[in-house]
Amino acid sequence: MDSLADYCNSLLLICSNRNLDKLQRVQNNLARVVCNSSRLTPAEPLLRSLHWLSVRQWIDYKLTNLCYLAIFFHQLVYLAHLIRPYSQSRSLRSSTQSFLSVPPHNIDIAARRFSIAAPRLWNSLPLSCQTAPSVNIFKNRLKTFSL
Repeated sequence: MDSLADYCNSLLLICSNRNLDKLQRVQNNLARVVCNSSRLTPAEPLLRSLHWLSVRQWIDYKLTNLCYLAIFFHQLVYLAHLIRPYSQSRSLRSSTQSFLSVPPHNIDIAARRFSIAAPRLWNSLPLSCQTAPSVNIFKNRLKTFSL
């Protein structure tokens, strides 16, 4: 799904579930067309066989990819300023992981901001993804984890 549908993908983070469901239906129909399947064929196995992530998974994939670039390569300075490493007051087993601080928020719409959504997604990744030595390895591990 790396195409024009991917343009400004991070803006989809603030989309309503209703609109995301519409996009998912479009993707499901495209999978059926590509696989030459009937309308009644479930889309999920088709997406898996094509190695396509669902719309929501793709949004999360792109967001965590941006987060990786901001953390390790400081390429996206405007985004790197929005995320902070989590600092613990004492040494714990989890201190070996590179967690990010999730700012407090009061309303649900605030949870869709990059400064909140990206650290939350990053913290949910396994250590093998968080410590990937290169962008390509990170993308491969992330896609494997997402599927």
